[in-house]
Amino acid sequence: QVQLVESGGGLVQAGGSLRLSCAASRSILTFNPMNWYRQAPGEQRELVATITTDRRTNYADSVKGRFTISSDNAKNTVYLQMNSLKAEDTAVYYCNTHIWWGQGTQVTVSS
Repeated sequence: QVQLVESGGGLVQAGGSLRLSCAASRSILTFNPMNWYRQAPGEQRELVATITTDRRTNYADSVKGRFTISSDNAKNTVYLQMNSLKAEDTAVYYCNTHIWWGQGTQVTVSS
């Protein structure tokens, strides 16, 4: 079992940047992979980015080249650096591994 707590969301103008954090209650090396999802109003939850314990990463086509997922094993934290944000990135962003989910953090991009 693990608790996941996201932070770092907020309101930003289009073209801006945000960094989301996901703090885990135990070693993230225990869980493989760690994921970021997002859900916009009226839409299904979608997988945004994934990182494995050996730091292999994968991204949704819609965010490739703009978002970067990373991890700090010493801090039990996974990050999502989001650059060149667009209005369509507006969503609640969730951290996930296996069956465990965080509470989500709202990201709103104004155009």
